[in-house]
Amino acid sequence: MAKVLVEKDVPSAIKRLVNIIQDSANDAISSDDVFKIGLSGGSLINYLAEGLPTITTDWTKWRFFFCDERVVPFNNEESTYGVYKMHLMGKIPITEEQFIKINPDLSAEAAAKDYIKQMSVYFPPDSIPKFDVLLLGLGPDGHTCSLFPNHRLLEETSVWVSSLNDSPKIPPSRITLTFPVINSAKVCIFTITGEAKADIIKRILKDKENLPAARVQLSNGELYWILDEAAAKHVKPT
Repeated sequence: MAKVLVEKDVPSAIKRLVNIIQDSANDAISSDDVFKIGLSGGSLINYLAEGLPTITTDWTKWRFFFCDERVVPFNNEESTYGVYKMHLMGKIPITEEQFIKINPDLSAEAAAKDYIKQMSVYFPPDSIPKFDVLLLGLGPDGHTCSLFPNHRLLEETSVWVSSLNDSPKIPPSRITLTFPVINSAKVCIFTITGEAKADIIKRILKDKENLPAARVQLSNGELYWILDEAAAKHVKPT
């Protein structure tokens, strides 16, 4: 069951987001000596750049993965890692080595296989990865990660990370976590703000449409939807 948390405004939503991240990070570091978090692009980058410097944690124990990534050079403005490198490093004491990145010189298919290989350093290869936190985005069509409505990857269950070359959003070549991995996470968080997202939020949380973001249903974890009042205009907190 998703927890819908409605905050007054964007700064309040950011504070709620980073408080949950801080608690999750410190619990993971205490128990496993490492904190494994999956990142998404979009407005989330700005939220984290603003909020993460306010938390207390052992930054050396953090490892940053990507829920999805565009297969482009890191200096391309479409590179999610490239944008995080620009906006997050320097704000908090982390290094490039703490990011588990794609190899942008490979094809999307080879990059996905290589990313699975990199992940297997941190997760047992014979079981589904269990991230401490996944930070998910939401597109106006209801997509999350690079899992788009009516796309074949919605049914992918055999691999941790899959590739696509036909993304309806540019750039077309991407890798993405698959639903078995997403739904195995300990914590998933959508942080969505602004009235422009109010209708798609309603379709997912109230109308229960079978959109990709609505298929994020954790098997044994906590799912949070953190909304500001504008985004939550059609839904109620739970």
